[in-house]
Amino acid sequence: MVIIRRNPDGSIANPDLVRQQTQSQNEQLQQQAVSHPALATKRGMAALSEAGRAIPPLYSEIATKVNNAKDKPRKLKVLRDHDSVALRQVLRGAFDPKIEWALPEGEVPFKRNEAPAGTEHSVLSYESRKLYHYIEGGNGSLSQRKRETMFVQMLEGLHETEADVLVAAKDGVLHQMYKGLSANVVKEAFNWTDDFVVDEHAIYHQMPGPANG
Repeated sequence: MVIIRRNPDGSIANPDLVRQQTQSQNEQLQQQAVSHPALATKRGMAALSEAGRAIPPLYSEIATKVNNAKDKPRKLKVLRDHDSVALRQVLRGAFDPKIEWALPEGEVPFKRNEAPAGTEHSVLSYESRKLYHYIEGGNGSLSQRKRETMFVQMLEGLHETEADVLVAAKDGVLHQMYKGLSANVVKEAFNWTDDFVVDEHAIYHQMPGPANG
């Protein structure tokens, strides 16, 4: 709030101070507008760029890079270069047969978000933390109607290509959308066993360093 003090004749007592307070308030509002990590607005992108922070790539972009990679080693490198907890969650949901989605199989009726990439949409790298709501055993307190409504809302907030990735992951057909993005490639990229957990034995033998004894 800007406090304006006036002279007896109605004029502003200290116009320079008012301008400073107004400018400070506007700067605070601009900072608040880009504070939500799931929203990539044009102003937010500019602010993040100036602060040295990169906008995370869409998972559809990562999957496309895997699709376009010429051979398996390059496909593995794409996944390892973009490795994150969130990406692993989405890919486990797509390929781990033990994970059952608590949603109907098939197309989902939702309004596609056609905003250009990097503008007015949320990102799956952030929204992935909410995926437990849609997995069997994840959140039993939700009614099925509420769960499906929340899923539609998530899809409508994502860029349309990431929404397609999530629906394909739900239905276990992500490998059909992106050539070479298979369960075996994902497991090898992240050193996962057939149970989709980290192979500690493999990591142990890959660690550099002198042998003891």
